[in-house]
Amino acid sequence: MAELAGRATGRWRIVEMDQWDQDAIDLVEPGFIEFTRDGTGEFGFIAVNGWMDCRWSERDGRPFVEFTWEGNDEMDPASGRGWAVLAENGTLAGHLFIHLGEDSGFLAAPLTETGKRNGR
Repeated sequence: MAELAGRATGRWRIVEMDQWDQDAIDLVEPGFIEFTRDGTGEFGFIAVNGWMDCRWSERDGRPFVEFTWEGNDEMDPASGRGWAVLAENGTLAGHLFIHLGEDSGFLAAPLTETGKRNGR
């Protein structure tokens, strides 16, 4: 599954969420989701950030990932699950769930080299 993860590896800019507008998404830092080749990842939006444990597969011929995560929401411990799929147009569409809390669909676009934080 490394070849599937490789097509989506890197940092993606969250450009849309069902539940929050862009100003909210970017409250602390620009909203993002990032996948690494080792099957982990990270995301951040509003005051929520999490570290992901990812499982890659393929759906309809496209890379698909399901993940669990733990992190914090406004500095309180939080956890949840989510999924994402690489769309035909090169965007990443998915859904993130906060355990016993809110959930939202999201759309993310790949970051360019100049948009990456700390040269990642």
